[in-house]
Amino acid sequence: MRTMRIWMAFVALVAACAAHAESGQHNRYKWRDAQGNLHFDDVLPPEAMQVGYDIVNPQGLVIKHVDRIKTADELKADKAAAEKAAEQKRAADEQARTDQQMLAAYPNEEELASAQHAQLDMIDQNIHATEVSLQSQEKSLTEMLSHAADLDRGGKPVPDTLKQQIDTLRVNIEKQKSYIATKQQEKTDAAKRFDAELAHYREVQARARAQH
Repeated sequence: MRTMRIWMAFVALVAACAAHAESGQHNRYKWRDAQGNLHFDDVLPPEAMQVGYDIVNPQGLVIKHVDRIKTADELKADKAAAEKAAEQKRAADEQARTDQQMLAAYPNEEELASAQHAQLDMIDQNIHATEVSLQSQEKSLTEMLSHAADLDRGGKPVPDTLKQQIDTLRVNIEKQKSYIATKQQEKTDAAKRFDAELAHYREVQARARAQH
């Protein structure tokens, strides 16, 4: 028993000495200067913070790496890059939601094409209705101008009401011509947009099928 107690006391003493020795150890700093030379130190110098450094344990193993201090321009560039990445992610997420809504609204390509044709047909109907009205007003204007010419040839004054009607018709005719031109351009733009939309739909649908 006495021998056992002595042995246990010895083991405890060795453990205490080891713990004391270990408590005296501490982490160090390792870095390379601008020339590539390797340095170790117990104190972190400003140079190391400028180039970046490693924190190493008493066994020499790296436990943490610290990047160099960035300049104001670099920090500004990092912020701009982070904002750009965030905006790209937001746009990608929004596009993904839009694509899901499109697939839900149009389960197949035929339904999407049908909806597109309906929109083009609506534009055509607006153009046609305006063209009919334009033809009627141009006919009325021709008749009024002929009547005004007859009065003028007969030496009679052209009534102010007739002059006003002629001016009003001319203004309306120009407006309707402009409206028709706008609608025709709208149809052309819509057709191009629909072609791109259909191509995108096919890509989205293909990706959806591949995932399943």
